[in-house]
Amino acid sequence: METVTLTIKKQPDLRLEAEKITPDAFAGKSAAEIADLPVFEGRETAKLGTYFDVAGKGGATAAETKIVIKGDASRVKYIGMKMTAGEVLIEGSADMYAGAWMEGGKLVVKGDVDAFAGTGMKGGIFEIGGNAGNYLGAAYRGDWRGMQGGTIRVKGNAGSDIGYFMNGGTIIVEGDADVHVATHAEGGTIIIKGNGKSKIGGQMVKGDIYVFGTIDVMMPGFVYRKDVDLEVDGTRATFALYEGDMGERHGKRKGEVIYGKIYQKY
Repeated sequence: METVTLTIKKQPDLRLEAEKITPDAFAGKSAAEIADLPVFEGRETAKLGTYFDVAGKGGATAAETKIVIKGDASRVKYIGMKMTAGEVLIEGSADMYAGAWMEGGKLVVKGDVDAFAGTGMKGGIFEIGGNAGNYLGAAYRGDWRGMQGGTIRVKGNAGSDIGYFMNGGTIIVEGDADVHVATHAEGGTIIIKGNGKSKIGGQMVKGDIYVFGTIDVMMPGFVYRKDVDLEVDGTRATFALYEGDMGERHGKRKGEVIYGKIYQKY
């Protein structure tokens, strides 16, 4: 695997939109060709090399290309957007839309990510060492297609509205999550190892949510069914199973109604 190292040499005055920072765009290119790729600062088009020193070269394919980003990328949006293979390692933090619509490969952010990380994600592995902002793994504004596949793991806390319109894949938050988890969800799995707040599973019709800690206010549209013993992300425990959201229309499978499920650990 070939490695391309990007080292920030100039911070943008506005947020930098750099959707070309993917193994797909770097594959088969020299350092000079990568530095010549377009980025956007406000209405102005610039070159990637204006903001980053570029070292190394891309592999023959995206799968054979690794990108390492050094320095503070917290003002750089769209890193890893739509990547299909390969690896991206961000040694600091990233701005909005990191890993958005990602289809494969591995994206690792050692610091924090801002809002809409992993939005519409279809596949791959996305690991966040710090905290995640609002709308993690959610749908884009006005869209009804949230995260559809892949795995997102957050070592810290997550903001509000994670898994908004989610219908596949897995989100694991090892800390706490803010309000509105899996709103309108039609599938997928969310595991919150810390505490949840209110409005978990609102208008959810399918999918599974596991909460290891407290839930400030359980949605009135969820009904307790029974206790179940499960192993969830390596932890075996007893969970209280709630089904809902009873205020919504639900599909049927073999004559049996399919509900969204919230499992709360005792």
